Amino acid sequence: MDALELRRFDPGALVRVRGGFHRVGDPLRRPLQIPQTIAAPIGTLADKARLARLIIDVRRHRVRDLLRRPDVTTAQRLADVGFSSRMIESFWQPLFAGIQLDPSLEVSSRRFDVILRMLVIGATGVPRLGMGAIAAQLASTLPEEAVRLDARVVRVDASGATLADGERVDARAVVVATEGPAAHRLLGERVPDPGSRAAACCWFAATSPPVRGRTLILDGERSGPAKNLAVMSEVSESYAPPGRALVAAAVPGRDALDPTITDRVRDQLARWFGSTTSDWEHLRTDVIAHGQPAQGPPFAPKRRVALGDGLFVCGDHRDTASTQGAMYSGERTAAAVLAALDAGVC
Repeated sequence: MDALELRRFDPGALVRVRGGFHRVGDPLRRPLQIPQTIAAPIGTLADKARLARLIIDVRRHRVRDLLRRPDVTTAQRLADVGFSSRMIESFWQPLFAGIQLDPSLEVSSRRFDVILRMLVIGATGVPRLGMGAIAAQLASTLPEEAVRLDARVVRVDASGATLADGERVDARAVVVATEGPAAHRLLGERVPDPGSRAAACCWFAATSPPVRGRTLILDGERSGPAKNLAVMSEVSESYAPPGRALVAAAVPGRDALDPTITDRVRDQLARWFGSTTSDWEHLRTDVIAHGQPAQGPPFAPKRRVALGDGLFVCGDHRDTASTQGAMYSGERTAAAVLAALDAGVC
């Protein structure tokens, strides 16, 4: 973790609502921002009090306890707490649409509670040199010839894998480490298709930051497909050269698959920041059809990774739909493979 040199976002967010940007802070970690949070037009004063109580609630419960709670959709959970529709639409929906890739808030309330706990206890951060640093760190520990690219696997069994060109790769243990739909294609009903939630990210180079600070910006007025935005070069200075700013606009859900998504996001940001966006350079738009598995209620993490006969599976669809969940399932799978090899069962 130290080698990644994490750069952290500030707690809380800026919410775009009623034509302006309003600060919503963490009342426990940023008490000086409480007046701004109270004044933000995202809900009633009672909503702000419910927000504080909910934060206190998830902080004082362990993750295992949160995962034992009755499971409903996130939308139902927020309604049960008593949040007004304005608070849900202006704050919770854009925040968790970005995290869970689910603008309709159909994801498990257990997942919602666990993620909220992580947000209010820990820090949200990115590697100093970008998310690719995580994969580079993992690859750096492997032998030079250990990783092959552009080698599509079409079939796996207990003794190895068959590639699209017909080549056979033999192995004592086979681990399928893919997104859920691909794991289902290779392993059949042993790994049911978990469904997918799409995501897109539009990247722009600006001559100056449209907002200053290491903050997440939420679309609280439902003005376009981008639900949240960040100036990534404000979070980590290495994300852009001097005199430039890197802006990332995230689009969760079905809108991500719209071929006109870049133009729609440009129009949205022009309404937010005015004519300055006309000089922004569109760098690229990343579209990920299988951004996360769909994890609605009932949510049960730690799904089995050892399938028998020398076959194993890992990925975020075996744990929580997150980078953390993917890595944790990989750790569980590695332990299962080593145990099976030591026992001579594969």
